[in-house]
Amino acid sequence: MSPARPASSGRDDRAEDGRPVVVVTGMPFEARIAAGPDVRVVCQQNTALAEMLEAALAQGCRGVVSFGTAGGLVDALRPGTWVVARRVLSETECFETDEDWSRALCRALPGASYGDLAGVASPVVQAQAKHALHQASGAVAADMESHIVGRLAAQRGLPFAVCRVVIDPAERSLPEAALAGLRADGSTDVWAVLRSLARHPGQFPGLLRLAGDARRARRAMIAGRRSLGRGFAYCRA
Repeated sequence: MSPARPASSGRDDRAEDGRPVVVVTGMPFEARIAAGPDVRVVCQQNTALAEMLEAALAQGCRGVVSFGTAGGLVDALRPGTWVVARRVLSETECFETDEDWSRALCRALPGASYGDLAGVASPVVQAQAKHALHQASGAVAADMESHIVGRLAAQRGLPFAVCRVVIDPAERSLPEAALAGLRADGSTDVWAVLRSLARHPGQFPGLLRLAGDARRARRAMIAGRRSLGRGFAYCRA
């Protein structure tokens, strides 16, 4: 079956005025998947993201989309499931996504869950903490970039959207080795992972499960990216 496409808006989905859509990711593999015509990719994490994104937005764009992986906060969301955000919630802020664009993303990504997403400063590691965050916020998934993207898009009056793939399910805690191997730029430090495993070999089964989850998420991202087409299904009425 061919992938679903957003309903036509009666215009070419390429950048009509030459401006791209800015796509924000947190990890290099996400950035490689995101790349394509009519997009400008920004890949960065944590506090450095705001500065890099501001520079990209200053060059001009049609809108901004947060793309990549997210942690599941409800048991129903399995690894590889797409989440299109209705709102992005941080501890103190709430950012509404663009309704037309979000609907187009949902049409392009069959089976996507549409709901609130939590923006967090660090990974939500323990299953208990994931469920607690869902209870406190109502969010169905969490990531570390979308609230920063939402804030800067709001400041510039730009359309903003989020499409993320669940990589770790709510009921599963992340092994220490996975976090030990995560560099500041989002890449993996293999030696750090091995050192953590040497200290605590009992993590190995959990690390294997996470690797399987990551493969499912990556396959979903690649397939979904093809469906999103040029300009990440950008659509405004």
